[in-house]
Amino acid sequence: MGFKQLLAFAAAVVLSLVVSGSAQVSDFPMYKLSLMWPSSVCIPRSRCKSPIPAVFTIHGLWPSFRDGRGVPPYNPISNKCSVNPTSSANILAPLQPIMADLRRMWPNLYVGQNDEDFWKHEWSNHGMCSDYYQNPLGYFNETLRLAKLSRYNALQVLGVPPSNIPHQIDTLIENVRRNVGFFPEISCSKPQGSDYLYLKEIRFCLKRGTPVSVLQSCPDQMDAGCKKVPPLNRTVIFPPATDSTISGLKATGEVLAFT
Repeated sequence: MGFKQLLAFAAAVVLSLVVSGSAQVSDFPMYKLSLMWPSSVCIPRSRCKSPIPAVFTIHGLWPSFRDGRGVPPYNPISNKCSVNPTSSANILAPLQPIMADLRRMWPNLYVGQNDEDFWKHEWSNHGMCSDYYQNPLGYFNETLRLAKLSRYNALQVLGVPPSNIPHQIDTLIENVRRNVGFFPEISCSKPQGSDYLYLKEIRFCLKRGTPVSVLQSCPDQMDAGCKKVPPLNRTVIFPPATDSTISGLKATGEVLAFT
């Protein structure tokens, strides 16, 4: 085999390694930026640390399939979605430069649970299958960057102030579409003891990219929680941060855990 043939062979081997490696990276077309409303999440208030934030806080940035389903968590056997991702046990040291912003904008709201465990959970379930699978600082910093943009200020784009007045979910969805140009996904909860749905989260869908920047409409504008009631009864309360009436609602008995 001549020198040129050897070079061609070596190039082919390198290309095949690159292709075979990239083939393990999960094929997903979009991310969901999920922001949660603490006044709804913290029903009853005893489940959450004090003070309860009066702004939307970050739940996560989730790689998602075209139909809106989330990419399953990394598993070296059943879902090898990326190549040698950073373990959740090793993410805290790289996050030191942004720790103050993380604690302010991405806190674990629940009593008895710390912020670090929340971040590790989100990394294990979503970051390890993202385009930042070996770069936890990039993943969390990108999420913070998005959440800081005025375009994703949910208190503004929902088009109504927090109150105890029920709103049609379709109205809120249309308000967001009018304000940002695309449909969001609304997530609802129904606390035990309440006759109403509560606005739990708003999710913005963005096309896959690095950086994540191009907004698109979400494939489904309501999650399963919002669809628990018939279409004509789909109203939701967006409770004010100072609301005291929700503290009397009963605990749901559900496991307090993030997804």
